[in-house]
Amino acid sequence: MPDPAPKLDLPPGQDAYRQIVRDIRTGTLAPGDRLTETDLAARFGISRTPVREAIRQLEADGLVVHTPRLGATIRTLDHSEISELYEMRAVLESTSARFAARAASSVELAEIAAIHAAMSAAPSGDDLYRLNRQFHAAILDAARNRFLLRAVDSVQKTLLILGRSTMEQPDRAEAALAEHGQVLAALDARDEDAAERAMRQHIQNAHAARLRQIRDARPLEPGTDDL
Repeated sequence: MPDPAPKLDLPPGQDAYRQIVRDIRTGTLAPGDRLTETDLAARFGISRTPVREAIRQLEADGLVVHTPRLGATIRTLDHSEISELYEMRAVLESTSARFAARAASSVELAEIAAIHAAMSAAPSGDDLYRLNRQFHAAILDAARNRFLLRAVDSVQKTLLILGRSTMEQPDRAEAALAEHGQVLAALDARDEDAAERAMRQHIQNAHAARLRQIRDARPLEPGTDDL
């Protein structure tokens, strides 16, 4: 499906950056893939200069690295890095839920509930992915801590390297909605401990789903299908 976000009148460099990030998220560009200025410029219908700017920004974000003899490539995360990222996400987002339980206004809680209701009615795919991001972002905004916001943004950017969301797995989407409901109930009750526990469990379950997704996508070694 195409990106559901509206087309914005962005500077060429920012537009190229957004398109490359979208391709990383959807798996069109996979870890280890080369980013060639001429190919990307031709695909996006722009000059090489904004593509070069976009690649530099992706490097600063930690999504792209320079590999000898290959040039700019999408960064590859090993098993330990994936686990470390989800551990940090659990720490940061459980803290954001705790802070939100204490600081969120009634209007913000109503907005979080509305996003949760929209997720419950959404079909799978990009709509569900977008609403899931909005749910977590709304809680983070309600936490009212700009340093926490920056730290979560850094982790989320790196997680894009993993490609397609685990929310595309039907069983994971259903479970995630139930977990969101537990977080929302704790926020409504202003129960900081319960909100923190519920969000931490939610992220840990997302981590487990991600590891299953990676395992299922990994090709079998020759001869192992008979073991």
